[in-house]
Amino acid sequence: MTRTSLTTLEARDAFIARHIGPDATEQQQMLDTLGYATRAALIDAIVPENIRNRAPLPLGQFAEPLPEQAALAKLKAIAGKNKVVKSLIGQGYYGTFTPGVVLRNIFENPAWYTAYTPYQPEISQGRLEAILNFQQAITDLTGMGIANASMLDEGTSAAEAMTLLQRVGKSKSKAFYVANDVLPQTLEVIATRAEPLGIEVRTFDPAELAGVTDAFGVLLQYPGVDGSVRDYRADVEKVKATGAMIVVAADLLALTLLTPPGEWGADVVVGNSQRFGVPLGFGGPHAGYMATRDEYKRSMPGRLVGVTVDQQGNMAYRLALQTREQHIRREKATSNICTAQVLLAVIASMYAVYHGPQGLAQIATRVHRYTGILADSLRTLGYKVTNRTFFDTLTIATDRAEALHEAAVANGINLRRIDAHHVGVSLDETADRGTLAALWSVFASGVQDSPAAPDFATIEGDSEDAFPAELARSSDYLTHPVFNRYHSETEMLRYLRSLADKDLALDRTMIPLGSCTMKLNATSEMIPVTWPEFSNIHPFAPEDQTVGYREMIGQLEEMLCAVTGYAAVSLQPNAGSQGEYAGLLVIQKYHQSRGEGHRNICLIPSSAHGTNPASASMVDMRVVVTACDENGNVDLADLKAKAEQHSKNLACVMVTYPSTHGVFEEGIKELCEIVHSHGGQVYIDGANMNALVGVAAPGAFGGDVSHLNLHKTFCIPHGGGGPGVGPIGVGAHLAEFLPNQRSTGYQRNEKGIGAVSAAAYGSASILPISWMYIAMMGAEGLTAATETAILNANYIARRLAPHYPVLYSGHDGLVAHECIIDLRPLTDATGISNEDVAKRLMDFGFHAPTMSFPVPGTLMIEPTESEAKAELDRFIEAMIAIRGEIAKVESGEFDKANNPLKFAPHTAGVLIADNWDRQYSREAAAYPLPSLRKQKYWPPVGRADNVYGDRNLFCGCAPISAYE
Repeated sequence: MTRTSLTTLEARDAFIARHIGPDATEQQQMLDTLGYATRAALIDAIVPENIRNRAPLPLGQFAEPLPEQAALAKLKAIAGKNKVVKSLIGQGYYGTFTPGVVLRNIFENPAWYTAYTPYQPEISQGRLEAILNFQQAITDLTGMGIANASMLDEGTSAAEAMTLLQRVGKSKSKAFYVANDVLPQTLEVIATRAEPLGIEVRTFDPAELAGVTDAFGVLLQYPGVDGSVRDYRADVEKVKATGAMIVVAADLLALTLLTPPGEWGADVVVGNSQRFGVPLGFGGPHAGYMATRDEYKRSMPGRLVGVTVDQQGNMAYRLALQTREQHIRREKATSNICTAQVLLAVIASMYAVYHGPQGLAQIATRVHRYTGILADSLRTLGYKVTNRTFFDTLTIATDRAEALHEAAVANGINLRRIDAHHVGVSLDETADRGTLAALWSVFASGVQDSPAAPDFATIEGDSEDAFPAELARSSDYLTHPVFNRYHSETEMLRYLRSLADKDLALDRTMIPLGSCTMKLNATSEMIPVTWPEFSNIHPFAPEDQTVGYREMIGQLEEMLCAVTGYAAVSLQPNAGSQGEYAGLLVIQKYHQSRGEGHRNICLIPSSAHGTNPASASMVDMRVVVTACDENGNVDLADLKAKAEQHSKNLACVMVTYPSTHGVFEEGIKELCEIVHSHGGQVYIDGANMNALVGVAAPGAFGGDVSHLNLHKTFCIPHGGGGPGVGPIGVGAHLAEFLPNQRSTGYQRNEKGIGAVSAAAYGSASILPISWMYIAMMGAEGLTAATETAILNANYIARRLAPHYPVLYSGHDGLVAHECIIDLRPLTDATGISNEDVAKRLMDFGFHAPTMSFPVPGTLMIEPTESEAKAELDRFIEAMIAIRGEIAKVESGEFDKANNPLKFAPHTAGVLIADNWDRQYSREAAAYPLPSLRKQKYWPPVGRADNVYGDRNLFCGCAPISAYE
């Protein structure tokens, strides 16, 4: 019998081999194709020597990889240091029940959480329908004309609304008024956003709204953070007569009972959908929302799902008004947002679908009745409830605030800390009669001669509503059949399955998107997200209840510092766009601290992603574009000339590395030195960090700031277009300027910038995913992942080069972690475009590579390290087969208008129709490769008609006949 060492047996349990697709034999086969003996030799040939890192990553206790079960156990021990307490803190965050059918079939289902942004609508019909349901629910509940596909959170949604009003309004005022009962964290995010734009934020007592005469916009909270439900109708009419516009931050559950803001004058309604079934998660991720009047739809930031038709005239969904995407508008962009919170919006939408209008109203009424019972019992105890009106929140005057907080925690409850003389309590869906009894015990403690406790088991709470009768909702909502059909679990289960079946996600196929890094989101990484110790923690819970969270976050910050070479990291930005914005604010603050606040020039190469110039505009920097040479590299001569020209005012350069063109540019260190010599800072966009981890560190080769995309390099799933996390790493000289959240007591440094997100740690509940990834990979595994990603990309580029020209490459025709294939010559010769290739790939069961970015008419391919050689070869075979079909167009065998590419994708309905007028066979359409007979994905719709969709813009749920 062959003896095998215990060490070898243990090594086989390592996660590294589970994450990295190609095994050693496959890697050697690919290296042989490229002509390199080892992976290290290949990396030496690609990565410039002057930035090459050869030392192990300094990961400390995480340097050695942990097996999956050991990593889970270690993180479970850390999570156990959190205390799961019923938080009745409110302030925008509430306990909720995620329906089990939604938890299992969406939140825990890779068919949903591994999907990409639905830029290719034909293979995204399921999630597009789910997002459309979200938009319809928001539109109905708010009483507005149109809603977008979600926002990052309530605070940033309100800030976006502020700038929206400034753009579309007619007032010349620079003043934005915010009611003093708006959520404190929202006010702070607004103040952060307003300062660089020269907007003056003024707070006011909502009782004095009628006296506001000099504003371009006003923000109201409905209900207020203190719980009050105010009738703003007459005062809003007066304010709007002055030329101001109105934003209302509204609670969705309350809107099932209250007159929606759209019926009393709101121009924009924003908020959070968290209490629609999305766990607290220490602050995120949650789907913020924005709804506007219909006339503002073309100015609304973010994404919008609309209805169109396909080639056969059948209804189809797609992202509408795509010309608003920020990579097109660049510095003229209305916002730098290029993401949403799709997975969370889908959960919230399905919460509304599952419960329906009657179910939601029942939940809201129960919460309201419990709050009324609580108010009556508190008055019985002699307390004063300071808000006469309420939906679910009470503010109680007391001279025993601290004692009440202590008694509450002893009874397993958190109350809202307001000040020394007031406490707040917000009831939610999870509150029951036992909660009322526990609260009685809390408030009765210390009250002399307190009456006997009521029998909460028998109290009916049939009192009148505790809000103005005039504000009782009379209009219908959620009348569409989709919200009135799937209330049994059987029906709901099948509905969710039917939607997932329409889509392509990573659970089915490789998604070879350049710049987007669609890699394995391992199950062991995802499991901790659902642990109550992470999911059921309120973001404003006392610090002694969040010890585990902060330990995990601190360790993740250290991990990311080790990987990037930076001195400090902030995890607050909850998207890559937020990271860019925060990083530029930090640079701005640094210059101001040195008496150089006049520095406002931001150099950006012409190849940069469009969020870069959009972010620079948001902090009021002036963008100066620098040229790229014929190889796609930054033109250092041009950059040097412009740095010299703007030397006195140079704030920074924003550069992506490796380049957006998929090349390790040799001159990156020189670029950094040029900018530094003129007093500027270097912002290195971390979008392509998957090509750097372990082989080069931006903080070591000249970067001052980088944002990272944890939803790319560090394995947080894309979720169909969100959630994401976009933390920033900074050099030691910038560490003191990282974001605070002073409104909730989180202050890293008194010199730091204000909050950029609504929660101090952004989307905290998904950070365990990246923690698990790094812990299970260790220093060696992370480096191996980078090297394999580069190997896979070069293997694809080399195999495809005889068939498609690779646009940019470095030494020996090598690329970084992605490659661009140029279809423009073929388009000129045949009329076959990159879009035609993208749609034809769907017939092969593939999601297309990135289209027309960074170069129009091209496809950018990034395989990642997670794809095995067999899957790479399957994709290569598909691309070669498509090239053969293009050759038939070139030779005239296929007509330029009547060929498999122009009619792709092919639905089953088209293929079985009696009429077939194509100049190619049904078999060629359906089974272009023999392997597809064994496993075939059928696109649910034909090619979407974008022009029709924009000309006939409709962004609500389609009639039920369309589903049948």
